[in-house]
Amino acid sequence: MQYQALAEVFCQSTRIVAFTGAGISAESGVPTYRGSDGMWNVYDPDKYANIDYFYKDPSYYWEFFRDVRYPSLQKAQANAAHYALTSLEEAGLLQAVITQNIDGLHQAAGTQHVLELHGTTRVYTCLGCSRQFSMNQVYELIQAELPPKCPQCQGLIRPGTVMFGEALPMPVLEKAEEMALSTDLFLCIGSSLVVQPAASFPVIAKQNGARLAIINKDPTPLDGMADLVLHENAGQSLVPAVQMCLQ
Repeated sequence: MQYQALAEVFCQSTRIVAFTGAGISAESGVPTYRGSDGMWNVYDPDKYANIDYFYKDPSYYWEFFRDVRYPSLQKAQANAAHYALTSLEEAGLLQAVITQNIDGLHQAAGTQHVLELHGTTRVYTCLGCSRQFSMNQVYELIQAELPPKCPQCQGLIRPGTVMFGEALPMPVLEKAEEMALSTDLFLCIGSSLVVQPAASFPVIAKQNGARLAIINKDPTPLDGMADLVLHENAGQSLVPAVQMCLQ
């Protein structure tokens, strides 16, 4: 079975870094963006995910939040693959999770060291007074007014995600590169590995002597340089591999 090869790689590693994309969250019911059933087929990303359009008409984003994002995140729970990574961290093998996801499910599973490249849906900030709100708090504000206003200063509230037209947070990028340079196993899970600069981290790790393992349902551009490739859901191979390694 393929997970046995993955378990062997885990057991031979001491500084694992995981890189996760939408695929791991899809197993928790979080909608993906691309593909035949992706959210971008319904909501225009140049409107709901663009910072310039957000300032022009924030109502478009907040309608999307109210009707799509909030309901899906309210139902989503960390799945077995998320918990498997937490187990690796608790065993001292996993150094960090670098994620493209914004749903907070790694933290919900108990993983401590998470680098969120694209920010988070769990924190919202008033641009007027810098007051912060939880996802539930901002949803309650929407019931009274859309777009929601800060009850303290009536300022515009924005999500904690990185939107199109914004740079990724440099401290997070620098830490992610540091992790890629120091790992002995770079484990990619549920990512198409096409979005830059995030897709450069597996290459950096491989070029600096780390082994590269990829778990993704579909082929990726980096399959050819990987030491191990599993074309399946994260839970199918990651969970039994971690169990075998840690038993």
